[in-house]
Amino acid sequence: MTQVGAAAGPPRAKLRWPPLGLGGGNAFVGSAGDRDAADLLHHAWGRGLRHFDTAPFYGRGLSEHRFGAALRHYPRDAFLLSTKVGRMLRPARDSGHAEDRLPFDVVYDYSYDGVMRSFEDSLQRLGLAQIDIAYLHDVSPQWHGDAYERRFREAMDGGYRALRRLRGEGLLRAIGAGIKDYDALTRFARAGDFDCTMLAGGYTLLEQGSLAAFLPCCVERDIDVVLASPFNSGILAVGAVEGASYFYAPAPAPIVEATRRIEAVCLRHGVPLGAAALQFPLAHPAIVSVVAGCRTRAEVDANVHWLEWPIPGALWDELKAAALLPHEAPVPGSACSPTP
Repeated sequence: MTQVGAAAGPPRAKLRWPPLGLGGGNAFVGSAGDRDAADLLHHAWGRGLRHFDTAPFYGRGLSEHRFGAALRHYPRDAFLLSTKVGRMLRPARDSGHAEDRLPFDVVYDYSYDGVMRSFEDSLQRLGLAQIDIAYLHDVSPQWHGDAYERRFREAMDGGYRALRRLRGEGLLRAIGAGIKDYDALTRFARAGDFDCTMLAGGYTLLEQGSLAAFLPCCVERDIDVVLASPFNSGILAVGAVEGASYFYAPAPAPIVEATRRIEAVCLRHGVPLGAAALQFPLAHPAIVSVVAGCRTRAEVDANVHWLEWPIPGALWDELKAAALLPHEAPVPGSACSPTP
C-alpha cells in the first residue's frame, strides 16, 4: 500500500502528554455503578490525573457515558481525552441485562463515513464538544483474521482520510491507531501521517518485542507512543500470585516465573513491582505516557505513588544482568531516557 498524503490543514502540533493516564476499559466499566465510576474519576482528578482514554467498545458505550458525565464538570482545556473509532454500536434486540455494558451490538466499520459517524456518536455519548485524540481501534489479525487485509485497506483508504479531515478542521488535535499488535502499528506508522499511537501491553517488564522495529520507527517519524496496560492486565501490579491475569487470561507458567524473578529483584532494592512496571516504559524516548485502568481509589493512589517512587539504577542493572531485560532497553536515568 502506498502512503496516503500528508494531512490537510496546518502542521500538526505536539501535545503535552501527562505521564500517567486513566484508562476506561475492563476495570473501569466493571466498577460497581455510575456513581462509583464518577467518584473514581473525581478522585483521579484530585490526585492530578489529566489524561483519560476511552472507546465505544468499552462497555458498549458505557465507558464514554461515564467519562463524559464526570469530565464535563472540569475546564475542557485542562485535560487530554482520547477515544477510538472503527466499531459502531447498534441497538441489540435481545441484549439481556448487564451492569458492565449498554444494550448495543458492535459492528466494525473503518470506512470514511463510518469513522465520521463514530466520531459524532462519541461526542454525543460523552456530552462534550471536543475530543483531543482519536485512534483507529484494533485493526489487527487478532481481531479480523482473514479479513485483516481488507480492514486495513478500508481503514487507510477511508477512516484515515476522515481522521485527517477532522484534524485539519481543528476538530481533533491528534490522530493515531490503537492496537495490542506492534507489527500492525508499525504498518500504520509507515503508511500514513499519524501523530501518535496507543500500544496495549506491548512494551513492559514482560514484553519488549516492540523494541526491535516499532519503537525505533516511531522515534524516526516523530510519533508519540502511549503505552496502555503497563501491568499486562494485572500481573505486574499484583505480582506472581495465584490467579494473576496476563492479557486478560490466567498467566501461563513462564510468565508467572519471569514475574517472580523480576519481583525478587525489586524486593532486594526496596522497590514495589508496580513502580518498576510503571516507570520502565517511560524511559523509552518514543513513549510519552502510560495509561492504566483502575477499579478503586486505592489503585489510583498506588499508581500515583509508584510513578514517583525512587528507583536505584542498580535495580535495572541487575534485571539486565539476569537477562530479564534486554541490554539495549532504555531505563530510567539512562542517557536515552527523556527528561522527567
